Amino acid sequence: MAIATEFKSIPRLSTGKFQQKLQSLLNPVGYLTRLAALAPDLAYMPAAGYSEPLVLAYHPEAMRQLLSNSSQAFAAPGELNGIIEPLVGQQSLVSLSGDRHRQERKLIMPAFHGARMHNYGALITQIIKEELSQLKPGQAFQMQDITQKITLRTIIEVVFGVQGGDRYAPIMAMTRKILNRFTSPIANSFLFFTSLQKDFGAWSPWGSFIRDRQALDELIYAELQERRAHPDPERTDILSLLMAATDEAGNTMDDQQLRDELMLLLFAGHETTAIAMAWGTYWLQTHPEVMAKVRAEITALGENPDPMDIYRLPYLAAVCNETLRINPVAMFTFARQAVSTTQLLDYSIEAGTVLMGSIYLLHQRPDLYPNPREFRPERFLERQFTPYEFMPFGDGVRRCAGEALAMVELRLGLAAIATQADLTLLDQMPVAAKRKGLVLSPATGVKMRFNGMKI
Repeated sequence: MAIATEFKSIPRLSTGKFQQKLQSLLNPVGYLTRLAALAPDLAYMPAAGYSEPLVLAYHPEAMRQLLSNSSQAFAAPGELNGIIEPLVGQQSLVSLSGDRHRQERKLIMPAFHGARMHNYGALITQIIKEELSQLKPGQAFQMQDITQKITLRTIIEVVFGVQGGDRYAPIMAMTRKILNRFTSPIANSFLFFTSLQKDFGAWSPWGSFIRDRQALDELIYAELQERRAHPDPERTDILSLLMAATDEAGNTMDDQQLRDELMLLLFAGHETTAIAMAWGTYWLQTHPEVMAKVRAEITALGENPDPMDIYRLPYLAAVCNETLRINPVAMFTFARQAVSTTQLLDYSIEAGTVLMGSIYLLHQRPDLYPNPREFRPERFLERQFTPYEFMPFGDGVRRCAGEALAMVELRLGLAAIATQADLTLLDQMPVAAKRKGLVLSPATGVKMRFNGMKI
């Protein structure tokens, strides 16, 4: 790309770096809104976990230049994703770079596409029905608790292929215990500030986390050992497919690689989908006209429709997309780094600069989405958005590998909730988004009352 001779100065807030880092941790939506008010396209952002302020982009063309697979100006080194490494290890997709990343992604992607999604859809539908049937009439609950049970069961039963036995309940319990550690700003700080990651014994916060992680590791490695000792070629779960996958040289993934990929799917995969499903339920409850259209579209399929026919319904798809637009679970894309001094829009980016795309701010742009805080699924039926205008799963080489499974879960989950459960929203005030670890979740969990199953 030709480099212009004059550039705009990259805007930055006047607030001190440390104060901005705290604001982004404690009130990320408020902080990002301040950035967008300062600069419409990109700005400097001091970010926890990075020594120097990074450049945050949220203009569609900037996102295209930054994330496109064809871009030679920006690399996506795994070392920039160290914040998530304590959870998912050094051998998962987010931690790998270059050829190793491409090879492993090539091994993983087939497990999430094709006819397998149809088989997974039937199992996911059964899981959703079973979890909803556990509720009692008159029971008050948080929707996010239910959706987390649904998506965690999906990961364990569909991805791991564990549908019973001695390890099922312990994996469920340990995963929830680890995730629940990162619900408060103080707990989140342990991920962002490595100086706090000190093991002072089982009584210390980080030491306790390390021991819980080791306990979960033991369960996963035991499952892998049992699978290798008793291979079953008829199994169709994602773990079995990953264990059988071979690269161009005929090599399979070792236990460490499998463990790290499973941890990535377990922590990044199930909670993000659970949050999206909880938000979707909230918007259906606050927009009865949208709920009525979803129910009518599903009813038109007749009795006992095929799960994948439900998945393909256009209005249901639009509702899910609008949910992911107005409340993107991931605030940012994975980081990129400028390979050499280059141009991004009207700004000069020096070699070595770290950049991220802001999914949240991209999805709130009024020039793309008029009245962006209005929940209106019809906008996704009225026009086709480019991958750089709507990107709930990121894009480029770091695009979410589990996107297809997540969308099957989300659409089938909202369809079941809309047609099978009679619910009342108990939240009296609009539900705000708050940080939970690395993502944004409903501050209240979406409080509901279960009135009974629909007949």
